[in-house]
Amino acid sequence: MVLKRVVVTGLGALTPIGNNIQEYWNGLINGVSGAATITHYDASKHKTQFACEVKNFTVEDFIDRKEARKMDRYAQYAIVTADEAVNDAGFNLDKLDKDRVGVIWGSGIGGLETFQNEVLEYSKGDGTPKFNPFFIPKMIADIAGGHISIKYGFRGPNFTTVSACASSTNAIIDAFNYIRLGHADVIVTGGSEAAVTIAGMGGFNAMHALSTRNDDPKTASRPMDKDRDGFVLGEGAGALILEEYEHAVARGAKIYCEIGGGGMSADAHHITAPHPEGFGAKNVMLNCLRDAGLNPTDVDGVNMHGTSTPLGDIAESKAILHVFGDHAYTMNLNSTKSMTGHLLGAAGAIETISSILSIKHGIVPPTINHFTDDENIDNKLNFTFNVAQKRDVKVLMSNTFGFGGHNACVLVKKLDI
Repeated sequence: MVLKRVVVTGLGALTPIGNNIQEYWNGLINGVSGAATITHYDASKHKTQFACEVKNFTVEDFIDRKEARKMDRYAQYAIVTADEAVNDAGFNLDKLDKDRVGVIWGSGIGGLETFQNEVLEYSKGDGTPKFNPFFIPKMIADIAGGHISIKYGFRGPNFTTVSACASSTNAIIDAFNYIRLGHADVIVTGGSEAAVTIAGMGGFNAMHALSTRNDDPKTASRPMDKDRDGFVLGEGAGALILEEYEHAVARGAKIYCEIGGGGMSADAHHITAPHPEGFGAKNVMLNCLRDAGLNPTDVDGVNMHGTSTPLGDIAESKAILHVFGDHAYTMNLNSTKSMTGHLLGAAGAIETISSILSIKHGIVPPTINHFTDDENIDNKLNFTFNVAQKRDVKVLMSNTFGFGGHNACVLVKKLDI
């Protein structure tokens, strides 16, 4: 069977450093930090009082107020970015075969805020189970993809992937595979998350996963820095339109890049900690290269998982050296989480978008907030510290690793590479 080629024809983003694709890209290349004191609720009693929130966002600017009330924020974010991506792709929706258009979305947690608020309200009562009738359809992790399909009438494959922080990368890989196997012509994919809540922040704090640099939030996300002390929680969404190449060409679509391959693996080590030698990270990158039919020397850079945790950054750096050998020293490595924070299940979507825009513009965004080298990390590697670097980028990989040991990697490349 000859596999079909898959290209990217539309993008949408809603992030802590920009509320659309152009704003997001400007934030990336200018090294903007999205971290600030939490505004969604009073976090003064929390161990960590800051996060990377979406800013200056009014949902009624995009979604009817009555409809928006039926959605958790994570689903609202999904609708907004999917709409930007669909418009960016330039479809004539009247001529599109909607039976051949699917939605494959990713979210690690789904409607956490809805769940939290409903349970808190219940606890104030006398034990009578009184809940909002939209409680369940607002909370469930698959509902964002349902809302997208309903909005446009897309009747193709529709489901949600849940693999913690790897969720939206797994969604992109699934979308890629469904199209190249001929099951769909177009798939709206990506991911969304809105876990900056009392429960989200409190839960991650209880695990000692978050930075507690309350005196200096903007520099708290410090991937590869000696003094990193945990990740900064982020929120938002990213959407991509994946399309079969001949279908895109036939309608005269603009093409950002081609999806070259995807890889998956498991650490099989610990529920939260990565394997200290990065075995799962090594395998996922090798699997991705194998799927793409490329050699390590073909790759120009990696958007690392790079969460700013003490163990994770070391393990991933070791894995990169294992996979790429001496070629690793010629590559641009970066962690855009230094700017956006960690969007959990949406991280893979916005980081794949960053890689796609790097190919388009010939610029690699920086890893900001680097102050002190870590002797446990080979700092001869080019982590693109603090300042964006121009480069003719042809092939990039994006890593995402999730609690439970779930690893996913997607490779994007210039057309005809």
